Amino acid sequence: METNFFRAHIQQIVDLTDEEFKHAESFFTKRKYKKHQYIIQAGDTAHQEHFVLKGIVKSSYTDDEGKEYILQLAMEEWWFSDPNAFNTGTPATLNVDCIEDTETLSITFENKEKLCASSRKMEYFFRKKYTTGNMALQKRVLALLSNNAGERYKQWSNQYPSLQKRISKSLIASYLGVTRETLSRLTL
Repeated sequence: METNFFRAHIQQIVDLTDEEFKHAESFFTKRKYKKHQYIIQAGDTAHQEHFVLKGIVKSSYTDDEGKEYILQLAMEEWWFSDPNAFNTGTPATLNVDCIEDTETLSITFENKEKLCASSRKMEYFFRKKYTTGNMALQKRVLALLSNNAGERYKQWSNQYPSLQKRISKSLIASYLGVTRETLSRLTL
């Protein structure tokens, strides 16, 4: 596994001894996916939560008319899943597919529960990640509700400058809730 990269990510929140890290790492499985491959499809089960080692994934919802809404674009050092499906065992409502060839570390719900029960530090780590993720989601929803397209684009490009260079303008537009034409006017 990409031990140093993953450990550095965890150590941003908790300090683990070598033994504690080896214990935590043992609950994860490395997975590789090809560009355009689905990791989660709506209606299926979402047994894993994933940490991105390499690549970019898109989490989206498709409504009954076939319109896609992008909820998340996750790159290196980000976590993703269909949170409701992962935590409740219900069918996924989200599709998650790879924008680039992607490598992840995945953990099952059962293994996450076991890891948290055996390590207070990792339980704290996951609680902090969950809280941070919820705050980011709230910020995104509020921006969609209250900011105009220009403000949303400026906020996004300032927050994720490296992501902007790696994904298509169509994906950026969809993520921001604007048309491709509107995005073109904003980036001039």
